Amino acid sequence: MAGCHRAVFKEKWLQEKAPEHFVAYFETSKGFFEAEFTRAWSPLAVNRLFAEIKYGFYDHTLFYRVRPKFVAQFGVDDSVKIKNWNKHKVPDEPVIKGNSRGTISFARGGKDSRNSDLFINLGNNARLDTIHSSGVQGFPVVGIVIRGMKVVDSLYSGYSDTVFKKYDTLLHNKPLFLESFPKLDSLKRIRFIVNGDKIPREEIKN
Repeated sequence: MAGCHRAVFKEKWLQEKAPEHFVAYFETSKGFFEAEFTRAWSPLAVNRLFAEIKYGFYDHTLFYRVRPKFVAQFGVDDSVKIKNWNKHKVPDEPVIKGNSRGTISFARGGKDSRNSDLFINLGNNARLDTIHSSGVQGFPVVGIVIRGMKVVDSLYSGYSDTVFKKYDTLLHNKPLFLESFPKLDSLKRIRFIVNGDKIPREEIKN
């Protein structure tokens, strides 16, 4: 997989079309899990996510919000990456696949705002399919965890939503943020699974 220096961004990356289906594995501080992404569920968002994974957008980030039985949320904490990628908006799309346990969706805070942060549903969150917030309806699913959901369930959840009190610190001074929330788990990297290559079974919890 190609690397992506924090200050490097090429607009041509956004022109790449994702495969109709692709699988990636996530290496976290708690172990590995696999997720499959389906372009038909949210084509524009899956195209964006495919490029973000390919060019290392999410490497070395945090699961900064884990709310028990609700969501495990992660996103980029590098302000340079965010500035480069987020200026290219992802248009809103309708919800096709429901936010059931194990599904993955982009977080968003208004119109055309799906760019950086994603969440994994830890429970069946059907209300997220239709909820109205900041002028948009619902959170379109882009993928689903297919192996290793126990790893996702084991991510540290003791801080829950209290992290939002110092979220701005995460974007500007990550070490200081971690002084307040030292137990947060990390996302080391995401890689595509190519030609059926699988994570060694001893390295993943089913």
